[in-house]
Amino acid sequence: MAKVELKQPIVDTIAGEVKDAASVVLVDYRGLTVAQDTELRKQLRDAGIIYKVYKNTMMKRAFEGTEYAALEEHLAGPSAIAISKEDATAPARILCKFAKDAKALELKAGVIEGMVYDTAGLTELSKIPSREELLSKLLGSLQSPITNFARVIKQIAEQGGEVAAEEAPAAEEAPAAEAPAEETAEATEE
Repeated sequence: MAKVELKQPIVDTIAGEVKDAASVVLVDYRGLTVAQDTELRKQLRDAGIIYKVYKNTMMKRAFEGTEYAALEEHLAGPSAIAISKEDATAPARILCKFAKDAKALELKAGVIEGMVYDTAGLTELSKIPSREELLSKLLGSLQSPITNFARVIKQIAEQGGEVAAEEAPAAEEAPAAEAPAEETAEATEE
C-alpha cells in the first residue's frame, strides 16, 4: 500500500470536519505543558469544538479548493486546529482567553464564516459575547420595562385606597368645569 493511500483517510477526515464548519482557527501549541493542554482540550470539548493536531501537509491537502485554502500560508511549525460547527466565535473566544494565562499558546489565523482573520482579527472577534450571552442580554433589556411597569402597577394597587379617594373628588370637578365650555362651543356653532 502506498503512503498516499494511507494518508488519504486522514485528509478526508479533516475535509469532512471543516466542510460545514462555522469557524476554523489555527494555533501554535508549542510550549504548553501537559496540564495546560489537557485543560485547553477540556474547555474546547465542553464548548462543542473539535481540537486536533494534524500534520501541516495533511491540512493543506484537506483545505485545497475550499474557503480554508487561505490558511495554507499559516501552516508552518506545529499547528493545531480548532473547528466549531455551531458558534462561530467560540474557538477564538476560548483560545484567546486561554492564551492570556498560557503565554506559550499562539493564535496563527482563522476563517470565521468565510472571512480570513489574522491574530489581531481573532483577538477582536474573541471579545464578541456568545450567542447565549447576547440572547440573555436582549431578554433582560426586553424584560426590564415590563418588570418596572409591573412594579409601578403593584405600588399603585397597594396605595390604591388613598390615591382613589383623593382622585375621586378631583375627577368629579373636572367634567363639570368642562361642560360649560362644551355648551358654549355648541352654541357658537348653531
